[in-house]
Amino acid sequence: MKAALTHRYLNRELSWLEFNQRVLEEAQDPANPLLERVKFFAIVGSNLDEFFEVRVAGLKQQVASGARVRSPDGLTPAACLRAIARRVRRMVDDQYRCWREELVPALERRGIRFLDPAAVNGADRAWLDAFYRAEVRPVLTPLAIDPAHPFPRLLNKSLNLIVRVPRPGRQRLRHQLMVVQVPRVLPRLIPLPRETGETAYVFLGRLIAHYLEDLLAGQAPAGAWLFRVTRNSELYVDEQDSPSLLDAVETEVHNRLKGEAVRLEVEHDCPPEIQRELLSTLKLTEEDLYLIRGPLNPSRLLQLCEGAHPPELRDPPFVPPVAPRLRRAPDLFAAIRAGDILLHHPYESFESVVEFLQQAAADPRVLAIKQTLYRTGGDARIVGALMDAVKNGKQVTAVVELRARFDETNNIRWARQLEDAGVHVIYGVVGFKIHCKATLVVRRDEDGIRRYLHLATGNYNPTTARIYTDLGLLTCRPELGEDVTDLFNLLTGLCEYRGMRKLLVAPHDLYLRLQALIRRETDHARRGLPARIIAKMNALVVTELIDALYEASRAGVKVDLIVRGICCLRPGVPGLSENITARSIVGRFLEHSRIFYFENACQPEVYVGSADWMPRNLFKRIEVVFPIEDGNLRERIVREILGLQLADNVKAREFLPDGTHRRLQPGPGEPRLNSQEELIRRALEASAEAESGPSRPAPKRLVPRTRHAQARPGPAP
Repeated sequence: MKAALTHRYLNRELSWLEFNQRVLEEAQDPANPLLERVKFFAIVGSNLDEFFEVRVAGLKQQVASGARVRSPDGLTPAACLRAIARRVRRMVDDQYRCWREELVPALERRGIRFLDPAAVNGADRAWLDAFYRAEVRPVLTPLAIDPAHPFPRLLNKSLNLIVRVPRPGRQRLRHQLMVVQVPRVLPRLIPLPRETGETAYVFLGRLIAHYLEDLLAGQAPAGAWLFRVTRNSELYVDEQDSPSLLDAVETEVHNRLKGEAVRLEVEHDCPPEIQRELLSTLKLTEEDLYLIRGPLNPSRLLQLCEGAHPPELRDPPFVPPVAPRLRRAPDLFAAIRAGDILLHHPYESFESVVEFLQQAAADPRVLAIKQTLYRTGGDARIVGALMDAVKNGKQVTAVVELRARFDETNNIRWARQLEDAGVHVIYGVVGFKIHCKATLVVRRDEDGIRRYLHLATGNYNPTTARIYTDLGLLTCRPELGEDVTDLFNLLTGLCEYRGMRKLLVAPHDLYLRLQALIRRETDHARRGLPARIIAKMNALVVTELIDALYEASRAGVKVDLIVRGICCLRPGVPGLSENITARSIVGRFLEHSRIFYFENACQPEVYVGSADWMPRNLFKRIEVVFPIEDGNLRERIVREILGLQLADNVKAREFLPDGTHRRLQPGPGEPRLNSQEELIRRALEASAEAESGPSRPAPKRLVPRTRHAQARPGPAP
C-alpha cells in the first residue's frame, strides 16, 4: 500500500520547493531585465523564510510530538524534513551562486556596486565615519554572553553579529562571545553619495562589523560573523476559549517574533565551534544550519529596485486601462444592469472596483453594503469607502479575517478603525478562516430593490492587484444576489447552511460539487461524448480530487492543469495519468486566479473563485466559487486566459512525473508566446482602439494540440 501511495502522489513540501526553483530560474534568466532578476532573487529568499516559518515549523512540531503518520506520498515527518534540508541546500547554493557570479557582476557593469567598508577611503571614508557615528552607533547595543548575561532572545528573522572578543589574562577562557543586533530601523543597504551615474552601497551588517572596535571601546574583536534565526510563526489561537478573537490574535502576533527556532543561517566562514555554539543555544541540529555566501536577508535587496534607474533595467511600465465596458460609463450601476462585467487584473484596472465601492458609499439610493476583507493592504480607499458609507447613513457590514497570515496586524488596525467609524465588524466564523472575496450592495432602483455584486478570485487590495492576476465579476443577477445574501447571513448570523442556487461554498458543498463535476466528465468520456477539464489554480493537494482526475484520465478525459505552486498529482504516467498535462506560468505577474472549465458534452461550464484544491481551502475555510453564466464572458476566459496559458512557450514549465519540471521552448518555426506579455499587448491595443476607433484585429492564436488533444474535442479553437 505504501508503495502505491508513493507512486500516486508527490510530496507537497518538495513540490512547493520546485515552485520556488521556478522563481529562482527567473532570477537566473538573462533575458529578464537586470533589476527584475534581482527582484526574483529576493522573492526566492522571502518565500523560503515563510516556508520555514510555517511548513518546516509544523513538521518539526510533528516530530517533537512523536508523530509518525506518513503523508500521502509515503514520507514520515522526519523523513520529509531530511528531504527538505537536502533540496533547500541545493537551492540555496544555486541562489547565491546566481548572486555572486551573475547578478553582482551584471550590476557592477551597470554602475551599481557593493563596497567593503574596509576598502573605502577619501570622501567615502569620511562620509561613512560620519554616518556611523550619527545614525548607527547610537542604536547599537553589544550583548555579552556569560553566566550573568544569557544568550539574548533574538527576534524572528532579525540580523545579528556573533562577535568573538579576546579575554587576555584568562587561561581557560581565551575568548568571550558577544551578540550585536543589526537595527531593523535602519536600511540594510546604505547608499553612498555620488554625483556621477554610479551607485554605491555598503551593507549595514558589514558596516557595523567594520566599526566593532569603536563599539567595544577600542578592543579589537577576534572575528565577527553575521547570522539570522528563523522562528515558528504560526498563530495558535484558542477560538473557543477566547472572549475576544481580536485580542487573542493580537497577542499571538506579538508572540510570533519569539517562537521556537527552526533554521539558523550564518556566514560561510563562521568557525565550526561558533556554529556549534549557536546551534546548541537555539536547540537546533546541523540539519537546520545553512552556510550563506552572500547577503543573509535577500528580501532587503528589493531596495535596489527603488529609485531612478535606466528604463532597460526594469520591465516596461504598464498602466492597466479601464475595462472597455466601463471606459465611458460614469454610472457603474447602469453598466452592471446592462450585463455582467468581467474584470481581468492587472490587465484591466482595479480602480473600477474601488470606484464601485465609492459610488455605492455616496449614492443616496444605496441602502446597505456588505463586504469580506482578507488582505486589504495599506491603501485606505477600500476601507475609507465603507466608513464614508456609514457617514452617509447606510448600513455597512465588514467581515474582516483577522487571521490572514502575516497580514494580521494590518487587519487588526483596519478592523478597529472600521468599528470606530460605526461599521458593523464581524471577525469571522469560529473554526474557519473567511477567504472568499465578495461585496454586496443593496440599492433601491426605480423598479425596486436590486442587489449588485462583486465576486472575485483576489483580495480587495489595490496594491497587489497591480501584480497579481485575478478575475472579478460585477453582476446583478437575481439568483446570485440571493446566494450572496444567504452567504453574508451565514457569516454574520451563524445561520444553518441550506445550499445555494448558483454558488459553490466551502466547507459545505464545494468539495462534493467538484467531485461531481469531474465524475460527469468521466461519464461523458465513457459514453463517447466530448469531455475535457482545464483547471487553473495555485495548488493541487487533495488526494481524493487527484484520484478523481486519474480516473477521468483513464476514461479518456483530456485534463490540462495550470498550477502555479504545489502539485501533488503526477502527470503523464502510463495507465494512470497519461491524458493529464500540468504546467506552471512564472513571469512578470503572480498567477493567482482560480478557473475551472468543464466541457460537459459541448455545453461548457466555467467556474471562478477563491479556492485552491487544498484541504485547508475545501474543509477549513469559507470559500466561494461562482459560475460564469454569460456565454461571451465564458468564451473570453477560455480563449484569452486558459487558451493563451496553454499556448505559452516562454514562461511556461511543464511538470514531469517525478515532480521536477522543464521549461518549454518554441518548436521549429513556432512563434514565441509569453501569455502575460500578450495579454498586456491586447489590453493596450483594446484601450487604443477605444480611444481612436477600430484597428486591425490581432491574429488568432491556437491552443496547442498536446498529447491526445487531436482525439478529444475541447474549448480551444
